Amino acid sequence: MLKTSLVTALMLAGLAGMPSAWAADAAALSTVAVQGSGSAGLERMSFDGVVEAVRQSTLSAQVPGAIVALSVKAGDHVKAGQELVRIDARAASQNAAASAAQVEAARANLNVSSKEYERQKQLYQKQYISQAALDRAQAQWQAAQAQVQALQAQSDAAHTQSRFFVISAPYAGLVSEVPVALGDMAMPGAPLLVMYDPAALRVSAPVPANAATSAIQFEIPGLVPALGLMAPKSVALLPTVDAATHTAQLRLTLPDSLKGATPGMFARVWLAVSAAAQPASATERLYVPVASVVRRAEMTGLYVVNEQGRPALRQVRLGRVQGERVEVLSGVEKNEKVASDPQAAAKVR
Repeated sequence: MLKTSLVTALMLAGLAGMPSAWAADAAALSTVAVQGSGSAGLERMSFDGVVEAVRQSTLSAQVPGAIVALSVKAGDHVKAGQELVRIDARAASQNAAASAAQVEAARANLNVSSKEYERQKQLYQKQYISQAALDRAQAQWQAAQAQVQALQAQSDAAHTQSRFFVISAPYAGLVSEVPVALGDMAMPGAPLLVMYDPAALRVSAPVPANAATSAIQFEIPGLVPALGLMAPKSVALLPTVDAATHTAQLRLTLPDSLKGATPGMFARVWLAVSAAAQPASATERLYVPVASVVRRAEMTGLYVVNEQGRPALRQVRLGRVQGERVEVLSGVEKNEKVASDPQAAAKVR
């Protein structure tokens, strides 16, 4: 009987202590209220964008010819004025030499015509020749001058054209694409290589025309290591609106300190948008911290804390992530309390 009474007393004491232990765990549980966002005022939203190069050039040939030298490959850094591609210019060099020779011949003829004109003037002064003979000598001298000028212009054009057979870098940058190989035939207008300036990059994203251009941030998820939200160096909202999408192009210049970004990378722009630009159904949006979300296999839920402070796992449907918070489409109501630490809530019994 004594043993039975002792066991019963211990069991009752244990049962009496369970609510107090649970109450202590619940009291230590940190919670956060489900926040709502009304339709009035501005709401912070994200828009998909892409990293672009402010200066990107597709270099092509102005003259046809076989590629005899290819000095760079994709990924090479080049300096301004550096030779990139050389095209066979033997025929052009010969034409330039022939033009130069014609100029020399014309100058020799001009020298003879000049001396002849001087002699004719002296004879005319002594009245040995007529005015007509002097005029003919002067005309021949002027024609020789004009011929020298014409041939000199042709020679300069041939010399200038010979420079078209060498493709040089217009600025210091990075070669991103080389679609030709040594020995290929270059044709006028056909791309030989693509290069861009890695020191001048920007993020371009289509946004609503009435988007606010203050307190804008962006992120590039593909960067390693991830840098999170960053402030742009400058912001420009183009004054034209696309007639099909009713959006304007927003351009954010990347800060000089940012490294690792390349054209074509995915970017996300965060900015404030007025409720007038949002769907009429978006009268109230609910948000919770991303850290409070529980993911188990295919189930996504939140630990909702009732009035007695007891947490219960509830399945929810989530929307877009906005920084450190995520939109809740269904499963909770505004001002309900959820556990900010799901692991701690799971231990409360």
